[in-house]
Amino acid sequence: MSGSNLETRSLIDELRSFDSGGFFDLGHPLLNRMAESFVRAAGIGAIQAVAREAYFTAVESGGGDARGSIPPETGKHHRFPNLRGAGGNSVEALVISTGKESVQWGVAAGAYSGLTYGLKEARGVHDWKNSALAGAITGAALAMTCQDHSHEQVVQYAITGAAISAAANILTGIF
Repeated sequence: MSGSNLETRSLIDELRSFDSGGFFDLGHPLLNRMAESFVRAAGIGAIQAVAREAYFTAVESGGGDARGSIPPETGKHHRFPNLRGAGGNSVEALVISTGKESVQWGVAAGAYSGLTYGLKEARGVHDWKNSALAGAITGAALAMTCQDHSHEQVVQYAITGAAISAAANILTGIF
């Protein structure tokens, strides 16, 4: 057993294998695709949440005002309202809120990826129609995760999700 492949593989070899086979082998391509999409999008969501909070903290501590890009009716700068001040509460709130947002991003990406895969398998073709339907369903589901969602907001998110995913699918062949 001393010559087995598992014992001689280095960390670099393991990392290179992710490019060809993916992060997960859950026994079915649908599950693998959803899990990979979840992990990748959750990481991006966490980075985005921390970067946004860092921006607003820097602007406020520098005496500036970031309200120029935020609609006046929302009145919120921070997505994480408990982060003001120093100490453990601030860091704990950042970690909890970032975790929640990264899970939201991951669930949306996993759902979209699973829906596009399922529609491709059911219809036998991957086209803009699959992308639009998957985007609409994912957008509506994402709207329902907001605290105060309305019927209009769910419809707007569904239309936006359908439009963005259909456009991305159509533009994939052009560029």
